[in-house]
Amino acid sequence: MEEPTYRGHSIDEMLDMSLDEVADVLPARARRKLRRGLSEEERKLMERARELREEGGGDVVLRTHLRNMVILPEFVGLKFGVHDGSDFEVVEVMPEMVGHYLGEFALTRKRVTHSGPGIGATRSSKYVPLK
Repeated sequence: MEEPTYRGHSIDEMLDMSLDEVADVLPARARRKLRRGLSEEERKLMERARELREEGGGDVVLRTHLRNMVILPEFVGLKFGVHDGSDFEVVEVMPEMVGHYLGEFALTRKRVTHSGPGIGATRSSKYVPLK
């Protein structure tokens, strides 16, 4: 199987790069976020991810509320519990997700499913298609 690449760089090459070099490869919005500096919570999440990656990871889920954290090459292969407003949705990071945000993969709104007509509905509004 072919090793996944991101904009011409393999994930292993990106792991050897500094954070500034990785930022140069990322899209403009993610690059701007990294250039302006990470917050203290984002730094802690990055350190926990690095420690977990060195230990081997396994089935450990890193729970976080940081939906605006850019997915970095260090996160590939790890599982994150991203808060969606009510609970933590488990997101397993794949190489294709690098450069996106954690929140993009934990949707905050549920799909709307409508039921049948309610009490007092008129005859014309009671029409429900078969398929």
